[in-house]
Amino acid sequence: MVKWFWQRDDAPRRTLALRSRGDQSDATRIDFAELAPEVNRFLGQAAYLQLGYFETLTRLIRATTALSEKESLSRAAGAALTKHRGIVDLIAERGDDPTQLMLPFRENLDAFRRKTIGARPRETLLAVYITAGMLDDFYLALASSYGDTGRRVAEILREDDARHEIVAIVQETIESDEEWRSLLSMWARRLVGDTILVCRSALRPERLAVDDERIEPVYTELMGAHARRMDAMGLAS
Repeated sequence: MVKWFWQRDDAPRRTLALRSRGDQSDATRIDFAELAPEVNRFLGQAAYLQLGYFETLTRLIRATTALSEKESLSRAAGAALTKHRGIVDLIAERGDDPTQLMLPFRENLDAFRRKTIGARPRETLLAVYITAGMLDDFYLALASSYGDTGRRVAEILREDDARHEIVAIVQETIESDEEWRSLLSMWARRLVGDTILVCRSALRPERLAVDDERIEPVYTELMGAHARRMDAMGLAS
């Protein structure tokens, strides 16, 4: 039986580096090895999250009447589906059933997605951008704990996500109406807490009670990257 790094007495301690895409400064490094989940838990959650992004974006495509927006959203949805399939293919290559690995997370992650569906399509669109950005950053960081499997997941997550299409729609919306700017800023702030809870649920539950101080720097990095995304769109974080 293969033992993963946290099971081996002689294994070197690994660190988790969290870096937002495009940020070339030195990343804060946190000794996070004991908190990283076992690899199948990591893969199942990562795959189902991408499927959820695809499902929500598809819902938004149906909700809009503007052809240009349908085309933009279809590109973002297609990118999410490509990432989902990439992780699913990796799971299958490892000899596991992708459906069985994703199933334990379906209820909680579907509940999370329902919380992020806003009263208006623009709110839901922003929710995809904000939550997917934070969670992709988090799972990219976790990927460093899983050797070659983690490197392959990181490559998948770093592929073009076409979320610039979402940014363009949001920017056009807030530039046309200051009330939208205020509304979407408030909505984005509401999303952060629930997203952090999803990050927390991805970790080894038996260690969370005693390792809050170790987790806190990771949340700080996530919030920093979130603030930069908000600033880039012209929204207050």
